[in-house]
Amino acid sequence: MVKSVLETPMPLPKEAQPICRHIRGSHSFGVFYGENPLQYSVPIMLLEVSMLMVITRILRFILKPLRQPRVVSEILGGIIMGPSVLSRSKKFRSYFFPDTADFVLKNIGILGFMYFLFISGVKTDLTVVKKAGRKHWCIALISTLVPMICTLAVAIPLRKSMEKELAKPSSILGTSTLFALSTFPVLQLIIKELNLLSSEIGRLALLIAVISDIIGINCVIAFEAAKQEEGNSMAGLWYFISLIVFMISIFGGLRQAMLWIVKTTPEGKQVDQIYVIAILLGVVVAGFLTDMFGIAIANGPLWLGLAVPDGPPLGAVLVDKSETIVMDLLLPFSYTFVGLLTDVSSMSGNWSILQPIFLVAFIGCIAKVISTWLASRFCGMSLKESLAFSLLLNARGQVELLLFIHWMDFKMITIPYFTMLVLFTTAVTAVAIPLFSILYDPTRPYMVNKRRNIQHNPPNTELRIVALIHSEENVAGIINLLEVSNPTCNSPFSVFAVHLVELIARAVPIFIDHEKEGMDSEHTNLSSVHKALKHFEEARREQIKLHCYTSITAKRSMYQDICGLALEKKASLIILPYHGEQLDNNLETEGVPSINCDVLAHAPCSVGIFVHRGSSNTHLLGTPSITSVYHFTVLFLGGADAREALVYADRMAGNLNVLVTVIRFLSNDSLGDNRMEKKLDDGLVTWFWVKHEGNNHVIYREVVVRNGEETLAAIRGMSNNNYDLWIVGRMHGINPVIIQGLADWSKHTELGLIGDYLFCSDLGSRASILVVQQQILRG
Repeated sequence: MVKSVLETPMPLPKEAQPICRHIRGSHSFGVFYGENPLQYSVPIMLLEVSMLMVITRILRFILKPLRQPRVVSEILGGIIMGPSVLSRSKKFRSYFFPDTADFVLKNIGILGFMYFLFISGVKTDLTVVKKAGRKHWCIALISTLVPMICTLAVAIPLRKSMEKELAKPSSILGTSTLFALSTFPVLQLIIKELNLLSSEIGRLALLIAVISDIIGINCVIAFEAAKQEEGNSMAGLWYFISLIVFMISIFGGLRQAMLWIVKTTPEGKQVDQIYVIAILLGVVVAGFLTDMFGIAIANGPLWLGLAVPDGPPLGAVLVDKSETIVMDLLLPFSYTFVGLLTDVSSMSGNWSILQPIFLVAFIGCIAKVISTWLASRFCGMSLKESLAFSLLLNARGQVELLLFIHWMDFKMITIPYFTMLVLFTTAVTAVAIPLFSILYDPTRPYMVNKRRNIQHNPPNTELRIVALIHSEENVAGIINLLEVSNPTCNSPFSVFAVHLVELIARAVPIFIDHEKEGMDSEHTNLSSVHKALKHFEEARREQIKLHCYTSITAKRSMYQDICGLALEKKASLIILPYHGEQLDNNLETEGVPSINCDVLAHAPCSVGIFVHRGSSNTHLLGTPSITSVYHFTVLFLGGADAREALVYADRMAGNLNVLVTVIRFLSNDSLGDNRMEKKLDDGLVTWFWVKHEGNNHVIYREVVVRNGEETLAAIRGMSNNNYDLWIVGRMHGINPVIIQGLADWSKHTELGLIGDYLFCSDLGSRASILVVQQQILRG
């Protein structure tokens, strides 16, 4: 009988060795069945990711005081999981990373890098390059080309001491390019983490990184083509043909389809879910095609991301649906895979072969620091800022790790090289970012030693005000407040109105001056706010000059745009709407208090926080009183903030439709008074009373109290007077006896103790509230 083919043993080549591996099941029935979960693949995979997340979070907690960015903790977490630390134990390695686990870890890790680059591409707006001036191009080209030339100058003489694959011209080009570039995806995450998106140095670094990436993409294409041509001259030609066809398909075909999706999506509605799923699946298809044609697997997802129209509605929903999963679930696999390839012990005894590539990398970093420093100094940066900027542009991370893996696929480098490059990359970032944080203080530009407040604004001169708007609901309140603030021909207002919009699905913040740039079609949905303000300006053309802006940035960075504009325009007052109002979807309610607190902490001028309790469709501040006169009351508790509030009320007193009542609180027997503050208070109150002595629209009273409880009782007694607006100083200089016992009661610190009480307590009053903080000199 002829034996079955399946029963016939297959002959093995002489050099072949049979390898027996234990095939693990996917799921266990549980420990109660006497099974060990670590004998099954799925529990092991989940435990691996969980361990990395725990280790990374612990490292993040330990390294945060040292000002280390998140990427350093994540890389170190992967290294700890690898053969350098935990996996040195054979037992640990066999349980947690069996031979069959490498395949899964590598593929999910590469998938993590692919989606990371896709999201980075979605967030990137290449049109910002059009706004780059001579200064930006000068710094970008010098900081990229000079290090590239320096690394080539070092690498070429060292070729004889390099290994064969690394010494090839294509490899020399690839390594020299990498160490000279600043990669946008890495820098954007670090700048966002440092809360510098809207700072001058952050905007400059992101723009330089975009230009650097454009140069880098072309260099990577040249590197890939050279590698293709090394094996077969025709392969290089087919590579370029495939590249052109793929790019035309992405930017000529798919981008037009995505623009059609944006066009057909109704305004204010989300993109249809099927399109979102198709594009996210397209990331995998793009990676497959580029890998199949030898274009490099990472290029496809990146270019697909760049083809997606940034911002709402399509870019925003793609980032919203995928960013958390990619950053917190897929990328940990990537760091674990990198950690498993990193073996510190493999470097032992190999310094002679590692030395050339280390010198190339080291010279590249030093040349980048020096060239960037000189270029930025030449373009007008200060010595300290230019040095900090050069360190920031040296930050490295995920993109470099992916390219190191790519070099291993090309057999350019081996494990010892890979380990040395990963450690070098981590060390450069770990040193550069803390030094940058020490050298650069983002609040330093707002520290001014000149008086920019209402009290010291010369009489009969222009008053410059920065007014913030979160939503259309804020417009009525801001207009009403400006109206009753009594702008006149002799003392006009110059108002800089800024509409704040949260940055969604964009990496680079946008600050629009609508007078210079006009109403961009991309932002026409914001024009209703500015149209309302312009109508107000036309009605009071001789008394008010209005300038409209839109700031699209991260909530944490909004204060930088606000304070920067106030500094540039030499404003005396910033008016902030309070978060108690209903806000639209452009800015979530919980983010606004931090904006107000940041502005209060760093403002280069006085700040007024305005709680508008009227309807957005009604006139004036709240419920109008029985007569046509609006009744405002100033609660004067003493100190610089109270003096600023009184001077602002003095301006309002010039309005014939406004009745102002000033209530001054004094401590019993002058207990707790600060002599200097009391002297300044007495002088200003006397000036105010003498000025309005014959004005029957101004009332002045004094209340003597012994503690905070009596102060609140006095305020409660005034709540029946149908006031339309309470005006109060925030906190600086108040006699502590007047507010004794109230410190632990406050919930909303930006309003101060009394402002918070007026806002939270049930006084039965619908009066609006204006809390004023006088400029704090910090220069």
